[in-house]
Amino acid sequence: MKKMLIGLFSFVLVSSVIANEKDGMPPKLNDRRAAEAFIESAEVVIIGFLEGEESLGYRELLEAAKRVDSVPVATSFEKEVWADYGIKSDTISLFRKADNHQENLVVAEAKKLETDGLVNFIIVNEVRYVTEYSQVTAVGIFNSEVKTHLLLFANRGSKEYTELKEKLVALAPEFTGKFLFVLIDGAVTSNSRSLGYFGLRPKDLPRVGIYDGDSDMKWLLPEGPVSTEHVREFCHSFLRGELKDVKQAGPEGKTEL
Repeated sequence: MKKMLIGLFSFVLVSSVIANEKDGMPPKLNDRRAAEAFIESAEVVIIGFLEGEESLGYRELLEAAKRVDSVPVATSFEKEVWADYGIKSDTISLFRKADNHQENLVVAEAKKLETDGLVNFIIVNEVRYVTEYSQVTAVGIFNSEVKTHLLLFANRGSKEYTELKEKLVALAPEFTGKFLFVLIDGAVTSNSRSLGYFGLRPKDLPRVGIYDGDSDMKWLLPEGPVSTEHVREFCHSFLRGELKDVKQAGPEGKTEL
């Protein structure tokens, strides 16, 4: 009940902030509660911590928001709110839940601040609970402090693709800060290298693997139906250190747990 009330409060607070703004303008976050509720409202959000509407970056942020409408954008002109997030000068910040990360673009340090650059900043760092792998999203994935990835290899268009993705979206929040959940489309030719790294081909999919960037080690969940329970236990096996003695996936052979 407490979580429900908090969620309802957040929804009402964010809705009221947005409703009080002029059409087409980002909501203004005037206090900490409003900022917290806004950040909690989506997997990825952008806040422009700026001096005002005349600040460098404000108009560019508005234009970028129109082009990346999947990411909510707000502004805060209040220095007290800035302090809560370690902001000392005009900064455009991206907040993402997948790894509890705040990525800052300090306006004064940007060589050239323009709409295209802000769009790129958002897209590159838009890591979600389940992020679809591409050359663009790879930058945000590999720059994350979370170096362990739970990988779902599946062919887009297959009957399992959407169902398995939904399972991961539901499961990923349990492992925030421990794993990034990444979806790799085996039907995309450019992803063949990723599949080959695990000793897989498109006809072998769907499969689930773990890649640990710190040790550069990788494992596959055994073949068979991919259930939420199996994936959860696979993740916990890694966290308990049980996979270190298990044969790795790849051309030399696939793991058997």
